[in-house]
Amino acid sequence: AARSVGLSRRQFTELFRKVTGQSWRQYVLGLRLKHAAELLAGTDHSVSAVAFECGFDDLSNFHHSFKSVHGCSPLSYREQRRVRLPVSASTLAEPSRASSQAPAFKFRGIKGWSWTVEQYLEEIPVLASLRMNFLMNCYRSMSASPPGQPWCNEWWKPMPEARKNAFARIIRSCREHGIAFCFAMHPQLDSPRPLDFRRGKDLERFYQHYAWAQAQGVRWFSICLDDTSWSTGGPGALGAAHAGLVNTIFERLQAGDSAAQMILCPAAFWGDGTNPDQRAYLEALACQLHRDVFVFWNGDAIVTPRITRVAAESYKSVVKHRLFLWDNYPVNDGSPTLHLGPVSGREPDLCEVIDGYLSNPMCTQNQINRIPLATCADYACNPEAYNPARSIGHAMLRLTKAPAAQQVLKSLVEAYPGFIVAGGGTGTNPVRLRLGSLLQQAGGRSAALGFIRHTEDIAARLAKLFPAQFLATRKTIRDDILWMKGQLGRHEDLKAAR
Repeated sequence: AARSVGLSRRQFTELFRKVTGQSWRQYVLGLRLKHAAELLAGTDHSVSAVAFECGFDDLSNFHHSFKSVHGCSPLSYREQRRVRLPVSASTLAEPSRASSQAPAFKFRGIKGWSWTVEQYLEEIPVLASLRMNFLMNCYRSMSASPPGQPWCNEWWKPMPEARKNAFARIIRSCREHGIAFCFAMHPQLDSPRPLDFRRGKDLERFYQHYAWAQAQGVRWFSICLDDTSWSTGGPGALGAAHAGLVNTIFERLQAGDSAAQMILCPAAFWGDGTNPDQRAYLEALACQLHRDVFVFWNGDAIVTPRITRVAAESYKSVVKHRLFLWDNYPVNDGSPTLHLGPVSGREPDLCEVIDGYLSNPMCTQNQINRIPLATCADYACNPEAYNPARSIGHAMLRLTKAPAAQQVLKSLVEAYPGFIVAGGGTGTNPVRLRLGSLLQQAGGRSAALGFIRHTEDIAARLAKLFPAQFLATRKTIRDDILWMKGQLGRHEDLKAAR
């Protein structure tokens, strides 16, 4: 490689590390493992054949390297990508112990994304059927902006009566289904007038929303302060300011109802708490935040394939408050993609450290979101007995009893397995990545055409078998098909020009 670009081995090595952040050996290993993952997912080659085809002479070394990157064995990776439909449907995993100490998160639910009121109302019965008991609104849903307009966080304005009436319906529906509704707002994110912690008028204008929710019978509240930068006073000063705001609102709510509960989503809401800036911020919270306030935590990273007990214990030891896990799966952040595979990589004993578990859903595709949501519920109800492969199969059977309809859902999940399995982040689209990979291969045009036809077949079957459902999902697939056809055309134009 060095010779091909006219450099000495030493020059090449130094420059390569500077540009890529990796050594040549690490980079090549990454390419081999990426190719191995594609072969495991897209072919029937044996694990041994895949290892040797990707340049591994030692099978044990391949297993070790693959597991260090993907968190599972090559065979498990293939099984996660290939969905198996069970013969008959069953309920979620039952607790393995009959005592009150059964391994489960006490609070299990979902944080709505930028959903409409109708989407919230549609999902509440689904949550109840999955033995979930908690629903928190997304702060974007509380916007005073006119319907259809871009979100503008005008937190200081009273909610329009129509919005109050709509959310009163959501609150009543939660109560009827045995689900605790958590009212949440963010007074700073994307706001033209972020809340000033020092201004009494700002605090009153912010509190008015919480007072309204409490008057509707709400007992759970959240103040979200994530995605805010450190103030000029530094992390410690920001932590003290955040604690002061939360304490002020919480104490007023408790004066109205001693059973009121509060969750803070802090500015440092992921990791193990050992980063110096995050630690200074979290230590300020530990000292000054009301002792009964819960704290949201995203996991080892904001978006991550693995969430560990070690990181949870470390973070909790710094912030010194009870935790809710705000799991960023299967969220797509409004991106044109789907994440449909089972949640995995969350350690089975997290519920011994963390009180609550909230899944973060996809945006417009709330109906198809029920497939990964069912696996999140399965995990949250009994982490110890959770099996991703089993759970995803039963999640699809919950949606339909018709074998043909089950098969199209199976094909859909295999096409969009989710970033935990496929890699990437919330915006990663595995269908588009697959097409790009095919076009880079020799004779890729024929394979790309076959893949596009396969995706078109999924779209056609989904529309036929679910004519009144999954409209947002079908739009995502149609957009992907149009994009892939455009990419194929450009690829052929470039090839002809050469």
